[in-house]
This record gives sequence, C-alpha cells and structure tokens, in this order.
Amino acid sequence: MRIVDLASRPDLLDTALNLGDVGGEFIYAGFSGKMITPERFLRHWSRYFLIALDDDGVPIARALSVPLTYPAEDRHELPSHGWDEAIQWAAQDLMDGRAPDTLCALEVVVAPHLRGTGLSTPMLKALKARAAETGLKRLIVSVRPIGKEDEPDVPMESYAVRRREDGLLADRWLRTHERLGARVIKVCPFAVTISGSIADWHDWTGVKLADGDNVIPGGIAPVHANVERDCGVYVEANVWMEHPF
Repeated sequence: MRIVDLASRPDLLDTALNLGDVGGEFIYAGFSGKMITPERFLRHWSRYFLIALDDDGVPIARALSVPLTYPAEDRHELPSHGWDEAIQWAAQDLMDGRAPDTLCALEVVVAPHLRGTGLSTPMLKALKARAAETGLKRLIVSVRPIGKEDEPDVPMESYAVRRREDGLLADRWLRTHERLGARVIKVCPFAVTISGSIADWHDWTGVKLADGDNVIPGGIAPVHANVERDCGVYVEANVWMEHPF
C-alpha cells in the first residue's frame, strides 16, 4: 500500500469519493457539509486529501482534513459545534489569509471490503505526518463514534466515557485514536446539525419521518420531526480528540 494526495493525483478524485460516506449522504447535506465540495478540495486543500492505493494502484481508502488556526484570539477552545464549526474556521482562515497551524481531520473512509482490517490506523498516521510536513503543530479530530449508530438515544456524555476491562475506550473508533496517543478533550454536543423537509429526509435516508424522534440509517442520533411544519432536524454530538506530535 502507498498513500498519495489529491495534489499529485487529481485523476483519482472520483474513484476515491466512490468508496462511500461516513454514516450516510445526509451528513453532507448541512451547510458545512456543502462547503467541502470536491472542487474546493482540489482548489484549496488538495495536499490534505490523502488516498491509499493498493498494489495495483486502486484507491482503497481516503482521509480528508482541513488546515485552520487554533487557538487564536477569537478561538480559545475547541468549538461545541465540532465538525461544522471546524469547517467554517478553515473557510474563514482561507478568506482572511490567516496562516493555519492546526490540521483538523474530517473523515476517514475505507473501501467496504476492507473495513475492519485496521486500514484506518495508517490513514490517521499519514494525516499526522502530512500535518508535520506542512509545518502544522497539532492534529485535532471531531470524532464520530462508530458504535453509536447502535445506540442513537444514549447521550454522548455517557457513551464516550465507556471503557473496556483493559482500560481502553469501548467504542472502536474512539479506541483507534486513543491507541495512537490521542486524548479526549471534550464532547461537542452540536457537532453536526442538519435540517430539511420530510421529503428531503426521505431522499437522503429512505425513511419517511413521523412526528417525534426517528432513527435513521447511519445516524448516531435521532431526527426530530414535525410533520405539520414539514421539518426534520438532526443534531449529533461528537468527541473532540487531539493527537500529540
């Protein structure tokens, strides 16, 4: 396996994107998700879009991240709006010409037939290496715990602190970061917020929402719907973690 970036191999963009999504396509339907388009990554952050290739040169994993400034005068702590606000910070810094010093990982996606084989670990290591190579000082992640899909109604504050008998975090994705030395900073309760009509949610998930809380495929929290007002709102918590350099 070898890892390249989008800057050197823009021809791999479509194939890398076809590896799948984190949770489901609805994650990219929010305002922040719409900001990280493939075209913007090509134009602004191509060095931070990493692609793993097998021995035949076929993409088998991708890792997306954005550089940003943290801490700063207007940023004293990692935001409660997690993934959403990190993307906004990166866009603001780009528009303002502010030099970044931190890399924020947005997603790691592995080809379906290789999931569970540990491929996410070298992708995270590659992100850390890329941060160091480009003069950045830290790697932060708004971690979306994988196992939380099975318990969408459990508060993240309770779920994220569970540990196994060996002392490691119970959730396998949180544990992957922990094994690489990352430490939990805090829960970000509004990491991803997405709203849409009842028809929108049906298009995104295949679920016809009913009044109240609805469990959706790929969701780690329920969608709260009001059919009369034709609105469904999804708010998921994540866990901020920082990897040491």
